[in-house]
Amino acid sequence: MLPKAELHLHLDGSLRPGTLFELSRTSGVELPVSDPEALGEWMIPEVGGTLEDYLERFEQTLAVLQTRESLIRVSRELVEDAAADNVRYLEIRFCPALNTREGLSLDEVMQAAWEGVQEGEGATGVPARLIVCGLRNFDPDVSVELAELAVACRDRGVVGFDLAGGEAGHPAADHAEAFTVAARGGLGRTVHAGEAWGPDSVWQALVEGRAQRIGHGTRLGEDHRLSDTLRDHRIPVEVCLTSNLQTGAAPSYAEHPLRAFFDAGIPVSLNTDNRLMSGTTLTREYHHARVHQGFTPFELARLARMGFEAAFLPWPEKVALLAMVDLELEELLGVG
Repeated sequence: MLPKAELHLHLDGSLRPGTLFELSRTSGVELPVSDPEALGEWMIPEVGGTLEDYLERFEQTLAVLQTRESLIRVSRELVEDAAADNVRYLEIRFCPALNTREGLSLDEVMQAAWEGVQEGEGATGVPARLIVCGLRNFDPDVSVELAELAVACRDRGVVGFDLAGGEAGHPAADHAEAFTVAARGGLGRTVHAGEAWGPDSVWQALVEGRAQRIGHGTRLGEDHRLSDTLRDHRIPVEVCLTSNLQTGAAPSYAEHPLRAFFDAGIPVSLNTDNRLMSGTTLTREYHHARVHQGFTPFELARLARMGFEAAFLPWPEKVALLAMVDLELEELLGVG
């Protein structure tokens, strides 16, 4: 199994079905089904929907992620689940403002998530870091507050700032100040863009959002100048195959632009987006790339390495991680 990095992974979209079921029962949250297996199936939207349809499922998970204990548990379990999938590094993103409904402060939310991540890393040896998300539909002042929070939590595992949520009617340019705060604070910047809106969404992410990575970017191929810009400036695209089918951003695995991005020389990483909502693992996403897009074993290895290259880790840590990955890939592929 390939060593892999997971860079686009939402905490509130990646709970274990059994954990979601148990936390819902103990916290009095109404369940749409009567057992964990059925709940896992219910949480997976149909292929060909919309981004808005996909995001509706998060209300079920957010309802149970309002306590310190639940945040620690879910963060820990996510690192454990990733490690079982041979993920060797992961960045977990979430919007802490959505976890304060029952009285937790933003700082308490961040502390709980970091404690859970540390517990997971301690149990598995897999390093994991956090990305704070602003939301496009929030007032830009809230995004600034969240960016300031992210900078303040650099010593508690935060390596990046993101802007997520529905793109339609919520331009990234409105949140430019938040990205300035993140940039001045030395954080990595990534922006959800080009999934439900065209190339202009990605241009805004690059210019006003100061993006160093692009989340999804499915429609960036509609503008050749944009594609060339990402290629020439080595700006990685965080590709999420299955979720893009569910949101209608791509019609099928075979027609997803991943292969076109890869062949054009655009840096890409493969990710799950939401393990629960998309009913997937990172190994499955690599399987889809092989079966539906013809990626060879050596191309998959290159794809895996690009994920580590794009990590928001400090350079010395990234170099050490890449050295370990290169040795494993050489042994796995029989090259030296």
